[in-house]
Amino acid sequence: MNHIQLIESKLEPLRDQLKSHPLYSTLSTIDDVAVFMEKHVFAVWDFMSLLKSLQNHLTNVHTPWTPKGKGPTARFINEIVMAEESDINELGEAMSHYEMYIDAMVQVGANTSDIDHFIKAINEGDDVDVAAKKINLEAPILEFINFTMDVVNSNKAHSIASAFTFGREDVIPDMFLEIVGQSKTSDNETYSKLLYYLNRHIELDGDEHGPISLKMVAELCGDDTQKWEEVLETAKEALKLRLKLWDHITDSILKLNTLEVQNT
Repeated sequence: MNHIQLIESKLEPLRDQLKSHPLYSTLSTIDDVAVFMEKHVFAVWDFMSLLKSLQNHLTNVHTPWTPKGKGPTARFINEIVMAEESDINELGEAMSHYEMYIDAMVQVGANTSDIDHFIKAINEGDDVDVAAKKINLEAPILEFINFTMDVVNSNKAHSIASAFTFGREDVIPDMFLEIVGQSKTSDNETYSKLLYYLNRHIELDGDEHGPISLKMVAELCGDDTQKWEEVLETAKEALKLRLKLWDHITDSILKLNTLEVQNT
């Protein structure tokens, strides 16, 4: 068993919990989906910090330019950046995945004011904690994105690659397949942009990005035992925080539904 196989075997219990999480069965109405998206959008946003950090480590984005000597991983990261920042939406328009998600939120009637104000604060120079306080961001969401920023700020390419690979690329297809399966219980066109976004990620991450990202981790760690241990630790924490985020969203949806029943 190689290092990647060993890590995946140790992560299997957490991955199984994510795949069978009760969140998916709560997404039965448009209002449920809207609540999910209003909270999940922050994970859509902070994914880009992992990706851009890897781009900084594996390619040269400075001038004057000099070669980094990491051709295969540089190509991989640049391909993902192109897809994430300028993919083609369902209308054939070039658009980032984040912007596609915002469009999907608008389509289902989700409130984008929190993420809009958060991004505005970041653009104006606030750090994550200050921007989060301005919108009273809920603790489980802030914990999730703070972990991402801590990994990025660690300046350890192998740890960033671990959060990116095992916390996102390698697990997203399973999670999104569950959401798509649940969403297909309705043929309401209000889901169309979200379904396009989810299916696009399933296609890219499952068929292309996921397998190559595993090779990236292996290349960054080599035979360094400490790096492999840090990769496993980071991956476990990333999945645990995803579970906490899913728990939080599930509780929020159930509380909203209970409140609606009480008010009828």
